[in-house]
Amino acid sequence: MFTHWLADRTRLFDASGIRKVFDLGAKLKNPINLSIGQPDFEPPDEVRRAAIEAIQSGKNGYALTQGIPQLREKLHARIKQEYAHADRELFVTSGTSGGLMLALMVLINPGDEVIIFDPYFVMYDALVKVVGGKVVPIDTYPDFKIDLDRMANAITPRTKIILFNSPANPTGAVADEETVRGLAELAAQRNVVLLSDEIYRAFCYDGPFISPTKFNEQTLVIDGFSKTYGIPGWRLGFAHGPSAVIHEMIKLQQFSFVCAPHPFQWAGAAALDVDMGRQIESYRRKRDMIVAGLADDYELVAPGGAFYAFPKLPWGTGMEFVGRAIEEYQLLVIPGSVFSRRDTHFRISYAAPDKVIQRGIEALKKLARP
Repeated sequence: MFTHWLADRTRLFDASGIRKVFDLGAKLKNPINLSIGQPDFEPPDEVRRAAIEAIQSGKNGYALTQGIPQLREKLHARIKQEYAHADRELFVTSGTSGGLMLALMVLINPGDEVIIFDPYFVMYDALVKVVGGKVVPIDTYPDFKIDLDRMANAITPRTKIILFNSPANPTGAVADEETVRGLAELAAQRNVVLLSDEIYRAFCYDGPFISPTKFNEQTLVIDGFSKTYGIPGWRLGFAHGPSAVIHEMIKLQQFSFVCAPHPFQWAGAAALDVDMGRQIESYRRKRDMIVAGLADDYELVAPGGAFYAFPKLPWGTGMEFVGRAIEEYQLLVIPGSVFSRRDTHFRISYAAPDKVIQRGIEALKKLARP
């Protein structure tokens, strides 16, 4: 009845396929949930105490749009030490998703092209369309490595942004230094914005994290606290990059999100002093469990980071495989078509207790044969 009221942009994409699986999972009594992309560990005690203290001490009003100074100063000191760029500003966002939305709204005019690497985080495709941009996907199958020549050939006069995510969701792929350098230098040469989503930077298992910011001072970075500190529901992120872009993003935040949640910014400042090495090492071990457990039954590129694996489907379509997984084993995984133009893989999140992961491996081994 009311569909004629809706703006055209609401028809550009469907509800997230991930959310649909979550909804199915809510109806199961004892699900094996390997679908959700959030840490299974609780926030550190110091971080929780800081949030509680901020709430109890009355820090519940609006914060400065750009974020509280106590958090921004700590972040700025860390970023300055890492990159020492003359022109690198930052502000606090309402989650990394909020930062990504602001970046695209500030940078994209209708018809501008945004290069993304397929498979990709589901939100990239949707948000580019919402702001009127054109998605240009670059296929990275079968090994999920970026082909720099293919990317160079995809750049046109309409290309505005290259959207890069390493460690990546949904594949767990981590780009090597040669690729990161090549990507950064190509973006600089072609005068294209390099937008780097670094929310999983703490989850690198086989070597140090490498940001393209190291090789391209104009890189715009979106980052946050959700994954590293186990606080996705607190909606706390940050962005840093050239001051001209950051200032426009702050201006737009003032007229949209207003500010990131105030008490949780104090918790974020406390979090920056907490060592999360134990949790990261635990996730390295979980990664190894998945790789070893599926080795005999699935084609799987071993993930180097994040907390996802992206095995090839052993049979059928993604929805057929996921439907059987739910129906017969109460196993929740995500069909690869949610993240890709292809329907050949599925995503596992190993952000789960070891017992759940082991149950999932046993179910997947049985599912490997139609």
